[in-house]
Amino acid sequence: MNAADIVSQIWQPLRLSVQLAGVSTIILLMLCLPLGWVLARAKGLWRVFAEAFLTLPLVLPPTVLGFYLLLMLGPNGPFAPLHLVFSFWGLVVGAVVFSLPFVLRPIQNAFEGIAPSLLESAASLGAGPWQVFFNLAMPMARRGIVSAAIMGFAHTLGEFGVVLMIGGDIDGKTRVLSVAIYDAVERLDFALAHWLSGGLLAFSFAILLLLSVLNRRGAAV
Repeated sequence: MNAADIVSQIWQPLRLSVQLAGVSTIILLMLCLPLGWVLARAKGLWRVFAEAFLTLPLVLPPTVLGFYLLLMLGPNGPFAPLHLVFSFWGLVVGAVVFSLPFVLRPIQNAFEGIAPSLLESAASLGAGPWQVFFNLAMPMARRGIVSAAIMGFAHTLGEFGVVLMIGGDIDGKTRVLSVAIYDAVERLDFALAHWLSGGLLAFSFAILLLLSVLNRRGAAV
């Protein structure tokens, strides 16, 4: 296989994977910013149950999560009219659910690291709840938010089990990078598998390096 053939087979899953990771990360931030803020300030037993439920994807095998999502989104499920199975938006749903704890935990930890006295002082000076959140909490938690966004993007880019269960392996529609690697290995096309795997390996290392630099800078401040 020549270089032109390899590039042509890499481009489509790469484009779809980046698109999926980008859309999913935006949705995850929209969900996890308010969720992380509420959980960081909450008390009581309900918080324990909420945290356990929202972090289930950390311990559940991707195929288990993908199976139940498939039942919910499939033709006999409650969301069947949306026709999400074997579609890009079905992949987005799976990626958001599976990557949720990887975005939520850093954001929640960042909010929990803000001294309550600062929030109380802002409130005593007349700042409303939304002002405290947007003008004080989010700027102070920005490093955690950036780390969460990077982790969410990287985790979604490499996800395999859930997206395969929900989206299958449709060329140009649901074949993301991880599925393309699996497909290449099944066809014994190890040259293509090496290119795809090597790219994801280099990207993953770069992400971990970037997170390490961010954490060291945060500790130095």
